[in-house]
Amino acid sequence: MTALKGKEYKRFEDIKHIRDDGSEFWSARELALVLDYAKWENFQKTISRAMIACENSGRSVSDDFPEVRKIVEAGATSKPKKDYELTRYACYLIVQNGDPRKEVIALGQTYFAIQTYRQNKISDKDI
Repeated sequence: MTALKGKEYKRFEDIKHIRDDGSEFWSARELALVLDYAKWENFQKTISRAMIACENSGRSVSDDFPEVRKIVEAGATSKPKKDYELTRYACYLIVQNGDPRKEVIALGQTYFAIQTYRQNKISDKDI
């Protein structure tokens, strides 16, 4: 992996959040920026396709894509904006449904596939 790709790959780890209980999530709005989506509306379409895949796989959309509202400053006012606290699986589905012409999508597919595999191996040891 070249230094540039290593730097790009690290971008996914840099936006990961850890809750007090140790669970992790990614903000959809932050992920959109990392995946080079300039418009939220375009990224929302990708999220919607990923939600369909989640539902069709028998998982709970509300567990993997919990919707949250974040207050965003817009000039002199502030307003709530929709966001999602995405699980690793949700992120994986999003990059699988992202724009395949973007190199960063391929990097995201690799990152989330590898990290999901690693997490599953750790979970298997706990059983």
